[in-house]
Amino acid sequence: MKHGRRPTRAQKIKLKELGLVPENWLIVREDAKEFLLENKKSGKSRTLKKEKF
Repeated sequence: MKHGRRPTRAQKIKLKELGLVPENWLIVREDAKEFLLENKKSGKSRTLKKEKF
């Protein structure tokens, strides 16, 4: 799996709206339909649909 990148300001705002702490997450992939996130501490992945935003 690829390593993630720090979220942009707009992505941080969206993560906060979903109740996540942006400082704990890295953006691995972003496409038209979803985000693939990776937790910095545990390494677990999470997929979020963009429809929620």
